[in-house]
Amino acid sequence: MNLFKHFGTVVSPPNLVTLSRLALSPVLFVIILEAQDRRGVSWGAFLLGFILGLTDYMDGSLARRAGKVSRWGAFLDPLADKVAVIGAAVCLVAVDRYTWLPVILLAVREVLITFYRLWFARQGLAVPARKSAKAKTTVQGLALLVAVIPLFENFDWLVEATLWAAVVLTLVTGLQYLLDGRNATNTTGE
Repeated sequence: MNLFKHFGTVVSPPNLVTLSRLALSPVLFVIILEAQDRRGVSWGAFLLGFILGLTDYMDGSLARRAGKVSRWGAFLDPLADKVAVIGAAVCLVAVDRYTWLPVILLAVREVLITFYRLWFARQGLAVPARKSAKAKTTVQGLALLVAVIPLFENFDWLVEATLWAAVVLTLVTGLQYLLDGRNATNTTGE
């Protein structure tokens, strides 16, 4: 019986939206890699990236509207964000649109904070997303969209600037989590 109770919280409408983001992320990676001759730039990558960004907004909005922010949702949402962002960034490195240094910095922060949050989760606590972390995710998504949109195909300076802006915000929010995350923990994920 307890298994069904947990299954019900995983398959809630907000979590299904989040899981769809996880499931569609590899499709985005393939689209970027298949556009290698154009360094990952394509309308398909832009459109799917935009849709994935919308699902990030939708899952949180659905959870808040239902008044049911769950531990599963608090775990799955940032995981889906990290898979989409890091995966797309690595693909953009593979097609020579991004360079390794900023992507490594971004990925290291994301992995460290994920393990940090997991450490608290093992204690039955959740580290809720900060508003600045939500802004970080938005800027990361914007940097990825700028990199793949055909309108900016020849604007390497803009691609580089938005990527570094995302990296700086990513590192700053990571530091915020490490400095005050312990004080922001609770058992509900809210």
